[in-house]
Amino acid sequence: MTTLPLPHSPHLRHVIPGLALSVLIAAAALWAGAQPQLANAGLSALTLAILAGMVLGNSVYPRLKPRCNSGVLFAKQHLLRAGIVLYGLRLTFSQIAEVGVSGIIIDALTLTSTFTLACVLGPRVFGLDRQTSWLIGAGSSICGAAAVLAAEPVVKADAGKVTVSVATVVIFGTLAIFIYPALWPLLQSLFTPENFGIYIGATVHEVAQVVAAGHAVSPQAESTAVIAKMLRVMMLAPFLLFLAARVKQLAPAKKDAPSKITLPWFALLFIAVAVINSFHLLPGALVQSLVTLDTLLLAMAMAALGLSTHLSTLCQAGLKPILLALCLFVWLLVGGGAINVAVHALAG
Repeated sequence: MTTLPLPHSPHLRHVIPGLALSVLIAAAALWAGAQPQLANAGLSALTLAILAGMVLGNSVYPRLKPRCNSGVLFAKQHLLRAGIVLYGLRLTFSQIAEVGVSGIIIDALTLTSTFTLACVLGPRVFGLDRQTSWLIGAGSSICGAAAVLAAEPVVKADAGKVTVSVATVVIFGTLAIFIYPALWPLLQSLFTPENFGIYIGATVHEVAQVVAAGHAVSPQAESTAVIAKMLRVMMLAPFLLFLAARVKQLAPAKKDAPSKITLPWFALLFIAVAVINSFHLLPGALVQSLVTLDTLLLAMAMAALGLSTHLSTLCQAGLKPILLALCLFVWLLVGGGAINVAVHALAG
């Protein structure tokens, strides 16, 4: 059995302070995210963890950094990958059948069109670097903060770019919670409640935001919204494999080294864990415990990311990332709705 290397030090005692700080922030975020007021607003524990981490990271953390930095880096890197792998326990392949082939097509078309739009608009219109464009595109097209975190080690982006990308998920995902229920009375002639739920699940950023928006429409919409969202999350692993290949393709090749595509191991394990969960190979109680652990690991990674991010970096980013995310949000609303209507019309 191999062990993960510890950053900057082989001694466990060097990572304990940073891990302890990350645990404290994550625990507070998990508690706050379970409160009805925040939960109904679509503010998940992951979002709250990074916000709390940023507050501390720009106030008291600089004095703690010499002791905590190794543990914070460990949480941000290794615990993140472990959390993405365990995320597969939230999914089963049988969920695909519940939304049908049309739901798969809608999710796939929405994902690819949104990410392609990010790749085009980011560098060419707003002058953003590829990493920021890719991260914002991943967060908007797949599963919000979790997708940004999963894409970060693949594109090798720094903490500032990741935080900016997560911030766009918070801003526009929160707006979606209020906009989609407001659109429902106007769109009832085009959607059934179930189909409107698929529309929500295929276009809203975070899982918590999908639940909040679907719940505000109807129980039927909420149910299909969650299933469509989970199906969309399942596309994270093949997306990461594509992104890894794209990064390798654009990287400058070394003259004497053969060109190889490095696949992110955690993406492959993510698929393997989803397969295991689909066949119910693990006891239900164990799966539930591992899902709880997964939430904690991801919250710790988010807290560590916030701790290592300075507001000066966000200020330097300017309005361009927000404008890109706004364009993607408008596309998800309008283009995503058109994709849903067209696919259901052809399927019906």
